[in-house]
Amino acid sequence: MTDDRLTHPDKLVDKPWGYELIWAHTERYVGKVLHINKGESLSHQYHNIKDETIRLLSGVLELDNEKGVRQQKLGLAAGESLYIVPLMKHRMIAIEACDVLEVSTPELDDVVRLEDRYGRADSTARK
Repeated sequence: MTDDRLTHPDKLVDKPWGYELIWAHTERYVGKVLHINKGESLSHQYHNIKDETIRLLSGVLELDNEKGVRQQKLGLAAGESLYIVPLMKHRMIAIEACDVLEVSTPELDDVVRLEDRYGRADSTARK
């Protein structure tokens, strides 16, 4: 009996805040696990096209987000999810070490960094 499953090798990408494990990458979607070390944060960013949903698998996560003029700070506990639409400014901050499941459209390079503690902010980003 042959195994007709299509397999995708995991891709581990080191980040200054932890790492991301890309476990699925097709023309239509991407699946990742983001591991964010305690006290670290991702960029304050938005996406022009990329559409994503995150689910906190473990840890405690604070998420700053802004859609239009509405700004809010959300605390996410394990098992909670959030849909992040294009142009929504957001930042994930690990209060405790976190594992975040992210499912998105495949535009991995669609990241506009407004602010970044690791020196990766886009100098031409609109604020």
